[in-house]
Amino acid sequence: MKSKNIVSILLGSALLLTACESLDYVPSTQMSSETFWKTENHARQAAVGLYAAMREPWCFGMEFTFEMCHDLADGVSPWSDVSRGTAFASNSGGVQNHWQYLYELVHRCNTVIRNVATMEISQETIDRVTGEAKFLRAMAYFRLMTLWGGVPYYDETCDINKEFANVTSPRSSEEEIRQHVLADLGEAIQKLPVAWESTDLGRVTKGAAYALRGKVYLYNKEWTKAIADFEEVVYNKTNNYGYALHDNYEDLFRLYNGKHSNEMIFSIQSIDGNVAGYALNIVDYYGNKSTMRLIASNLIVPSTTLADLYENPDGSKFDWTKIYPDFNNGDSQYRRKVLSVAIDQGSTCITDLLDCDTTKVLDAYRKRDPRLNWNIITPYTHYLGTDAGSVPMDKQFVLADPTKGGSPMEAQAFIRNSEGWNSYFWRKWIPTGNLDGYWGEYSRTPYEFPLIRLGDVLLMLAEAYNENGDLDKAVAEVNKIRARVGMPGINSGAAWMKVSGKDEMTQRIRDERARELVGEGQRYFDLRRWGILQSTVKNATDIFGELMYERSYQPRHEIWPIPLVEMERNPNLDQNTGW
Repeated sequence: MKSKNIVSILLGSALLLTACESLDYVPSTQMSSETFWKTENHARQAAVGLYAAMREPWCFGMEFTFEMCHDLADGVSPWSDVSRGTAFASNSGGVQNHWQYLYELVHRCNTVIRNVATMEISQETIDRVTGEAKFLRAMAYFRLMTLWGGVPYYDETCDINKEFANVTSPRSSEEEIRQHVLADLGEAIQKLPVAWESTDLGRVTKGAAYALRGKVYLYNKEWTKAIADFEEVVYNKTNNYGYALHDNYEDLFRLYNGKHSNEMIFSIQSIDGNVAGYALNIVDYYGNKSTMRLIASNLIVPSTTLADLYENPDGSKFDWTKIYPDFNNGDSQYRRKVLSVAIDQGSTCITDLLDCDTTKVLDAYRKRDPRLNWNIITPYTHYLGTDAGSVPMDKQFVLADPTKGGSPMEAQAFIRNSEGWNSYFWRKWIPTGNLDGYWGEYSRTPYEFPLIRLGDVLLMLAEAYNENGDLDKAVAEVNKIRARVGMPGINSGAAWMKVSGKDEMTQRIRDERARELVGEGQRYFDLRRWGILQSTVKNATDIFGELMYERSYQPRHEIWPIPLVEMERNPNLDQNTGW
């Protein structure tokens, strides 16, 4: 299934473990089976090793990078082959790596489940650690099933240390994998606590298991079962889970230095921005060239489709023709004319507005759903970056006409795109300044990253209600999301806010998920399960409508190919159709 050297490194004669309880630390010591699996602390340490595997970049530690695989973002790495379609193949590096690291998590979970069961420790600890392992195993298999369909199934009876040569199981069916996932989550629900002590913040809980199981049911269109699980979490049917929408949407993605929100049902913690390796590298992909120390390369950027999706403050659809009547029909030169200014050669100031009314352009963006400017740096707005070092420095995003002056330089007053694109930039997830001196490990982003949050669950519950024929309940859940950001509710008065049936509500929910969850890695999987990935594929174009790169699509892209290297290692694997 994977190379023997990797297996030996990761599992060896025992699971890699750490003496530190923090879920953010990668295991640093290796203990043999003769000295380990003895004490309560060993069991807890074993669980910590699972989270370390889960948060690895090619496992679940790069969820945000899936944004470049759909219509709301564009990018160059790490999924360029999947996103652009032309080089998408069974030997694609990302395809192979994701498979490998998901199975790495599976095998760590299996090791823990198998060994903890026979330990002479309290039953409570055995149950909790087993619950954690079964949740994470379910999460790994759910992702494998979602991307590849049926896959080989290995549970705790498979000891990779003893059976490496025989790890050659054929693919189980997609339905068989789903039943294994549901069984694991059912056990996790029974064994996991409603909450942990504050010292164990970040460990998986009973509520997270309910939420994930509801998502599995939703993906399988089992609406009633999905509703039951989501309602358990949202309405505290049998337990008080304590989840609530964060008061401030923008602040939700600025939680660092131990801050936590009750909206986070299951998240990747980042304990210290000054310690290498203990936070996700979001800024490497999302940051711009003005982000601290000018190291970020805006590898993934928001698309024009995303920006235009945000509504006017009254809930009506935004339309550029209301700002510039010829905008949609005009060519790129027209858009450049009305949107661009001239700056000096030193990139320190605007020298000429040319034909651009910058206030008019600003208003086109800022007089919208506030999530637009909380998620995206839009033209002529400001962003607190740094100078060439770590000293905070105000920067402005301008669309500069290089034929009439200079070009933006990241060390000066303006933001530059390292790809040469005239694209938007991310504001969501991007640190400002140096976070008052806190942010020292500048290649890491010290924010709490949600894998499951209540806002997502509310929208999934709305979707299940709608599909189950309960329009009013669906509307109520979506309106909770809209109310938080001050947007008018569906069916709240204006004609354009009326929804009369299931199909209209379906589109409302899908659009709301796009606006609310962008940057969190959800939409690619949404489009695939909705069966509309193909219809949303379009070439990447910049703010002026000019081509950045082409995208292509083939029906086989709906299901990923089994990695070529895995086919070579396991003769019992058969390839997905079309590959």
